[in-house]
Amino acid sequence: MSAKTSFPLVISLLLLGVSCQQISTPDYSKVPAKTASGINVVVEIPAGTNHKIEYHSESKQFLVDSIDGQVRIIDFLPYPGNYGFIPSTLMDEKRGGDGDALDVLIIGESVPTGTVVEAIPIATLRLLDRGEVDTKIIAVPADPSKQIIKSADFQSFLIEYDAAKRIIENWFLHYKGWQVIEFLGWEDEKHAWQVIEKWNLNSN
Repeated sequence: MSAKTSFPLVISLLLLGVSCQQISTPDYSKVPAKTASGINVVVEIPAGTNHKIEYHSESKQFLVDSIDGQVRIIDFLPYPGNYGFIPSTLMDEKRGGDGDALDVLIIGESVPTGTVVEAIPIATLRLLDRGEVDTKIIAVPADPSKQIIKSADFQSFLIEYDAAKRIIENWFLHYKGWQVIEFLGWEDEKHAWQVIEKWNLNSN
């Protein structure tokens, strides 16, 4: 079996296992939001994936999301980065949040579902999704050997990788369909850290 044919087979088997609820996972609530030099991110959806995979804290499993009994597959280009959440964060609805953990897109090569990646926040993308503010933290791996762009802050991201920034912005504006999501703006890494601190369950 060639590498070209084995990779899709591995992905198919992974998704089959996820959808059949065969993969048990650690309790990510015990993983801290912050590290000595960045944040922890639990990857739900590997880069290059169209299946909408979500972590369910009650069952401690990653499941492919479904709508009306049908597996949810993003009807658009694949995710442009590894998408997941910051553990030990909760956007409390009583304080204007959406009731979920903070979302993160890590710009990097694809890693498997369930991987915990140490990352550095470099930007915040603010969107309006069906009338609700939707905040996406944009990050890069903290490990320099795993970085595919050499950017550690918003200014260098803006100047040196503006095309990548625009690709990410346009992807999130269109992956749910035309005019479903509105663009509110970009914020820098300082704003990203403020958002993380606000929703970090372990912050004082």
